[in-house]
Amino acid sequence: MTNLAKKIDEINKNLVAQLPADIIEVFSQSIQELKSSKIEENSTQVGNKFPNFSLKNTSNQIIHLNELLKKGKVIVAFFRGSWCPYCNVELKALQDHIEFFKEKNISLVAIAPQSESYNKELEVNHMLHYDILTDQDNTLAKQLGISFELPNYAVTTYEKLGIKLSKYNKNDHNELPIPAVYIIDTNYNITYQFVDSNYMNRVNIQDLIDQL
Repeated sequence: MTNLAKKIDEINKNLVAQLPADIIEVFSQSIQELKSSKIEENSTQVGNKFPNFSLKNTSNQIIHLNELLKKGKVIVAFFRGSWCPYCNVELKALQDHIEFFKEKNISLVAIAPQSESYNKELEVNHMLHYDILTDQDNTLAKQLGISFELPNYAVTTYEKLGIKLSKYNKNDHNELPIPAVYIIDTNYNITYQFVDSNYMNRVNIQDLIDQL
């Protein structure tokens, strides 16, 4: 089991131990409904072109995909928000390999719908040395077909846990991206993707590295 997989296993065990059974059931139901929608199959696939983007980082700079691709391949990792423990451990696992990516002239960016202030807080707390970008209203995620609206019953449960998406994302849409990681070559081609509507599942970092 990889280090990331171990940390995810720990999160799962802690949630089961700490949260009431009805909340765990809500999480499970929302995942199953999203799986049934076949969002993964209908999203942008390997071999397709990744859309060019221009998104703001935590320093109020606009990061352009076309500029990143001039230096080499780009890894794009979508995450739900800093409130998500699974996202946090995945982003830290990617940080653990940042020097390897730099040596290979590979740019890494992470993208979430939350505002720049929350991304900045995440960046500082976890000492992330790559750009965290804001995809306001999930505009880019929608282009890729990985955006979905959280069902009302799940929204209510999230808010009971102190997770108010409207506060994080500065809108009232309750939309999130499913976890997704892409490798994009210098011609905008997607050469690798990990897309999973079960947010408890995360990319295998070694598989990602093997595809670079």
